[in-house]
Amino acid sequence: MSAPPPNEAEKNIEIWKVKKLIKRLESARGNGTSMISLIIPPKDQISRAAKMLAEEYGTASNIKSRVNRLSVLSAITSTQQRLKLYNKVPPNGLVVYCGEIITSEGKERKINIDFEPFKPINTSLYLCDNKFHTEALSELLEADQKFGFIVMDGNGTLFGTLSGNTREILQRLSVDLPKKHGRGGQSALRFSRLREEKRHNYVRKIAELAVQNYITNDKPNVAGLVLAGSADFKNDLNQSDLFDGRLQSKVIKVVDVSYGGENGFNQAIELAGETLSNVKFVQEKKLIGQYFQEISQDTGRVCYGIEDTLKAMELGAAEILIVHENLEITRWVMKNAAGNQVIIHTNKLQESQKDLFQDKETGLDMEVIESGSFLEWLAEAYKDFGANLEFVSDRSGEGNQFVKGFGGIGAILRYKVNFEQLADLSDDDEFYDESEDERPEAPAASLLTARPVDHAGGSRGGTKASVKDNQKRPGPRSLKLLRVSSKLQGTHTEVTSVSKMKMRFKLQFERLGAVICNVWSSTAACTAYSM
Repeated sequence: MSAPPPNEAEKNIEIWKVKKLIKRLESARGNGTSMISLIIPPKDQISRAAKMLAEEYGTASNIKSRVNRLSVLSAITSTQQRLKLYNKVPPNGLVVYCGEIITSEGKERKINIDFEPFKPINTSLYLCDNKFHTEALSELLEADQKFGFIVMDGNGTLFGTLSGNTREILQRLSVDLPKKHGRGGQSALRFSRLREEKRHNYVRKIAELAVQNYITNDKPNVAGLVLAGSADFKNDLNQSDLFDGRLQSKVIKVVDVSYGGENGFNQAIELAGETLSNVKFVQEKKLIGQYFQEISQDTGRVCYGIEDTLKAMELGAAEILIVHENLEITRWVMKNAAGNQVIIHTNKLQESQKDLFQDKETGLDMEVIESGSFLEWLAEAYKDFGANLEFVSDRSGEGNQFVKGFGGIGAILRYKVNFEQLADLSDDDEFYDESEDERPEAPAASLLTARPVDHAGGSRGGTKASVKDNQKRPGPRSLKLLRVSSKLQGTHTEVTSVSKMKMRFKLQFERLGAVICNVWSSTAACTAYSM
């Protein structure tokens, strides 16, 4: 049993990955002819490609230049080793790139890439050059959507699909319908009724065949549907209740053609060419339009900027992530002096700011554990946050506004999130450590008071004592103090000599209660948590 086809979002992400790969491969350059591009189409044989490489190895042994000869032989050997990983050609074909490239520092680096394309690639290619050839992959990206055509007239119907420059005829149907005539005398009405009945049955039959050809697993298998014909049958089908609603929503154009059959199919492709090229463009505008509509209605169900978007993802509030396909942001995973992991995101301008990579407490440079493209990390991790990922371009007016006005990253949320209150919660203060207890300057008595407690329970003297009094009082018992936020300066906090672990749990419960109050304040009452 074959695996189910990936959904549209996953396919778009695969297309984006191939675009990024093509961009990197096109910029790579090498010395001589040591860069191999190999494409094996579906239903071909690995043994045939291996035999060809063996012959090429013998030919490359005669190259006079020693450096070039060794580079080419090494690349051919690497390609042969990659082919040994496959018992047969994958269903969509196999693409292999091997060779030595020259880095920006002028050093040589070996690169080996092999993968199965996201859709069948009907090209056979083997080239040794000073660059990688990616033309076939670029053509594959241009043909990333499939469109259905129904060419319908009084003589028959043709069902076909168009994907890039590949045209396929799925089914032909011929029909013999009665023509209009004035004969019949008293039976003229009966003849007219029979004619209308046969036309109705013809439309019913076409509607049923359209479902068989263009719906797979209860979902349309085409990005759009074009209805064509020389008579009114195409309009009757489009307006008929017999036509499946799932396909009716996919109709992007209705065109008049002068012919039927295959000639009408070719003419319909020409007439609908502009509409087909703008389908993805329209889908992108619709998505960003939905984003702008949420902003205009002030629903609070949107966010923008990398920091707020990541917070929404962590809360599980992000439903649709909208990201510019060429967003240049680097994700850094670093370790500070205390051994804690720190993650920051920078653009090209911020990478020159050294203070971003320094530990705020010690001022030392943090250790870089990992660095890479933020988009690549997001394409792999978005499912972990329960969100859908959509890439947009800046070619449309809405897309350009989203990239320049909102930073090229944002999200449509499942529910309203107050990011200002979340920012306040992140500023909650921590416990004093042992070194802070030994500070010479104590807080003002009006801001913080404490009551010392005996082992047997109760307070000593029965009255509150200021912090300065407690510091002067002799005794082995030291008091742990809580740093008080500026919002709670008027609150008198009594601190007992309980264990540090219990105090930590208390603070965690208080912060959890604050989060619940802020996020669900509209539906739940806030309860004060106490130990």
